[in-house]
Amino acid sequence: MARSGIFTKDHPHYRWVALSNTTLGMLMATINSSIVIISLPAIFTGVKLNPLEPGNVSYLLWMLMGYMLVTAVLVVMFGRMGDQFGRVRIYNLGFVIFTLAAIALCLDPFSGGPGAMWLIVFRFVQGVGGAMLFANSTAILTDAFPANKRGFALGLNQVAAIAGSFIGLILGGVLAEIDWRAVFFVSVPFGVIGTIWSIKSLHEVGQKNPGRIDWLGNATFGIGLIALLTGITYGIQPYGGSSQGWGNPWVLGSIIGGILLLVAFVFVELKVPAPMFDMRLFRIRAFSSGIFAGFLAAIGRGGLQFMLIIWLQGIWLPLHGYSYEATPLWAGIYMLPITIGFLIAGPISGALSDRYGSRGFATVGLLLVAATFVGLLLIPVNFEYWQFALLTGLNGIGSGLFSSPNRTAIMNSVPANERGAASGMAGVALNAGSSLSIGIFFSLMIAGLSVALPSALTNGLTSHGVPAAVATQVGNTPPVGSLFAAFLGYNPIQSLLGPTGILTAPHVDGATLTGKEFFPQLISGPFHDGLVVVFIAAAVMSVIGAIASFLGGGKYVHEEAAAPERQAATEEGEEVGAHSA
Repeated sequence: MARSGIFTKDHPHYRWVALSNTTLGMLMATINSSIVIISLPAIFTGVKLNPLEPGNVSYLLWMLMGYMLVTAVLVVMFGRMGDQFGRVRIYNLGFVIFTLAAIALCLDPFSGGPGAMWLIVFRFVQGVGGAMLFANSTAILTDAFPANKRGFALGLNQVAAIAGSFIGLILGGVLAEIDWRAVFFVSVPFGVIGTIWSIKSLHEVGQKNPGRIDWLGNATFGIGLIALLTGITYGIQPYGGSSQGWGNPWVLGSIIGGILLLVAFVFVELKVPAPMFDMRLFRIRAFSSGIFAGFLAAIGRGGLQFMLIIWLQGIWLPLHGYSYEATPLWAGIYMLPITIGFLIAGPISGALSDRYGSRGFATVGLLLVAATFVGLLLIPVNFEYWQFALLTGLNGIGSGLFSSPNRTAIMNSVPANERGAASGMAGVALNAGSSLSIGIFFSLMIAGLSVALPSALTNGLTSHGVPAAVATQVGNTPPVGSLFAAFLGYNPIQSLLGPTGILTAPHVDGATLTGKEFFPQLISGPFHDGLVVVFIAAAVMSVIGAIASFLGGGKYVHEEAAAPERQAATEEGEEVGAHSA
């Protein structure tokens, strides 16, 4: 029978249709995981809400983490549902939900708290669609491509996934300058095109793994992960007399309860007849090593994004004459080298891993990432840009060398009927790592700032005419306020001293205090102290991830591993048949 066109599943070029469509889906989903990070000032200004007021910090945290949290929690469930009901079906539904949520975000009719809640709720809904795309895109590609071509395809798909998180920073800065609603509207045309294209062009070509929905497994995993990630994120907020909230009973209860539920999830999955995720897959060394290394790499990569934004927006750009209002745009532009490095290395390493295996590329990639973390500690806070560009570019190359081969190794190592669940678990590693990075690295930075920032702030304010009592009070405020202000591109001194009315007093040098250089110079020393703690932790995680990648073993493809067993079984059956005859 003659093939009717490229959109039929038996056409020799169908796999390229699948690659282009799933790459668009991954790019769109991951751009939206980071596009809000750098455009938050414009968004909160648009809905007329000050996120730094004590009662509004929760809005800020949920705008930051809501999308990533939802995708991390649901991605395994949707991967398993893809195995059960069809990966393309769940993927197409994800495009529809994602696009409808993007339209709703553009149409926010409220201001103040209700306006922020509208955005948070529909970011949750958008995260549901994103989880469907995350969970099934790599499984669709693995079905469409033969084993000897998957490295390139999965590499390109993974490049889109991680490059999207960096592109989102640049795009968010540009669109925030135009209009805050443009940050959300940019997804609408791509979502509409992607939805129509995926429904028209994608077909079910993989093996299904039917069975009942594992409600208990879904509940223990979802609630446990939500509790754990939420507790860690809220741990960065002050509690009582402490600069952080790790002593808060609700935070501790949430973290401990989340861990217990995740432990229960493991036992549930080992007992139920149709588990959401087959825990026995972790017996496959290439799979378990790849997931663990990917998780550590995602934490380090997320922490790097947040620290570089603070570094650029809160210190370097103001010291070089940029207004606080302009820093989100320029921070995205100055972070271009990391995106370029990743885009260069990702596709190349993915293609080469088809021939030489994944271990060498993934191991060397994470070691290079670790070296760049150390290098970033050795340059001054007020660096020469070429130093920053070189180190961040090399970091992007290292991430590209690791990410594509790592995802290829994970997907090649599992049976065909488990690819959706395996893709979902890889998505959990990526998104949960990104979510955890908020709590982990902000906490480490706050711990570093808590040592030196209070005295530096107090002394700096008194030297410019602020009364000692006011200066001491401001100096003793939790560092998280100054950190968030720097992260958002706000002038922290204006936020800290504005409510006191002291800036207009005749004996206070208000112009200098609220200028471009006072706070960046003040915070440079304490910030570097915090940066040492943060980047050493990130370097250690990267080295551990590199070791895990090395221990994952050489090139391994599940179908190839199973072929000798099938051949032996066939020969044995033929021999028995001959004897019977």
